[in-house]
Order: sequence, then C-alpha cells, then structure tokens
Amino acid sequence: MTDLLGRLPGYALRRAANAVMGELGDILGDRGFQITEAAVLLLVQDRSDLTSSQIGKTLDIQRANMVPLLNRLEAAGWIRRKPLDGKSLAIVLTAEGAAKVTELASVIEVYEQGLLQRVPEEHRDHLLPALNAIWR
Repeated sequence: MTDLLGRLPGYALRRAANAVMGELGDILGDRGFQITEAAVLLLVQDRSDLTSSQIGKTLDIQRANMVPLLNRLEAAGWIRRKPLDGKSLAIVLTAEGAAKVTELASVIEVYEQGLLQRVPEEHRDHLLPALNAIWR
C-alpha cells in the first residue's frame, strides 16, 4: 500500500506541504509568529491598498478568521487600518511591523534556501514553476 501512495502526486504533494509548513511553523513559532500572521505581514509590505477581504482571498483565509487575525496583528502594533476610500480600510504596516517583516523575510529566506538544497540540483529550476502550475 505504501508503494501505491508514494506514486500518487497528490499524496506526495500533501505530505511535502505538511512537512514544510510544520517545519516553518516551528521556526516562526520560536520567534512568536504564526505562519498566517507572517503571510499577512509579508503580503502587505510595500502596499497601501489591500483590504482585509483582498488579503483573505489571496491567502485563502476565511472571513471569520481574518477579524481575529488582524486584531492580533493590530494589538501587537504591527499593522493599522487606514482609510482607503469612503467605505474601505486598507491594512498597512506600522514602523514596528516593517521591522518585523525584515526579520521574518530573513528567517524565511534562510529556511527556503535550505529547503531548495534538499531538492536534487537538476530539479531546482523546475520546482517552483511546477508547483505554481498546479494551483494557478
């Protein structure tokens, strides 16, 4: 049965994703972050036009989960809500949030480089395009 599962791309992809998210979750957790918090901060860096609904759609986060997530980030002093137009609010980084993004980006870059080192060299250039082809 294990041989059959090992030949299923969807199964292998799910196992790989679970392993990667678990490892990255542990690394970020040691620094006081959850993966979703880090994703939001990275997404809004250098942007001043993203609303909570756009962030949720991009990161596939349910609306019911976005409110407490953004409230945590705001309470930590990393984001603020800024009027975008007459009825919408943009989610933007604070100065402290920008510093956190710099820290996060550095940690994630080191992790991602190590992750790529696990992939045989002849497959590295094809990995990201292949993964993106599946979900885009």
